[in-house]
Amino acid sequence: MDSGAALLTLALILTLAALGFVLFATIRSIQVERTKGRSVWKEFGLGLALMTLFFMTWIGQLISQWQVYTDHQSEHGEATQIGDFLAEFAQSTLENWQSEFLQLFAFVTLAALYIHKGSAESKDGTEKIEAALRRVEEKLGTLPDTAPKKKAESWKLPDTPLELND
Repeated sequence: MDSGAALLTLALILTLAALGFVLFATIRSIQVERTKGRSVWKEFGLGLALMTLFFMTWIGQLISQWQVYTDHQSEHGEATQIGDFLAEFAQSTLENWQSEFLQLFAFVTLAALYIHKGSAESKDGTEKIEAALRRVEEKLGTLPDTAPKKKAESWKLPDTPLELND
């Protein structure tokens, strides 16, 4: 096996491993997060629909690329070889995935690390909720003595479990 075939094989293995990981993570998420008695489609419809669309378009790409490959081979009087086709298909797939994965990875990583206030994708802090709860506890007179007292932390609740003042 020459180095090109070895690298192609490695790329295909890594691609299938990444795809397998995504499928495994989706299935595991459904198993762990599913509410008993509720429809899988009702709770995980977005992920399942996107996965279905992905596989449908990938199969569509495979079919159309096979047609282009066989037409090109017959124009040049060459025999069609499945190995050559798979190499071309893998190359086009990996080119598409590389840019998409890079974009998605950057978005997910940055959204997990940084806040963009008001964005549904951002990890907005709980400051507004804690500030509202603190105001309610102050009004009711139930704010524990262990609550932060510094002006900069006046929105924070205590870092301890719920305390009841007797």
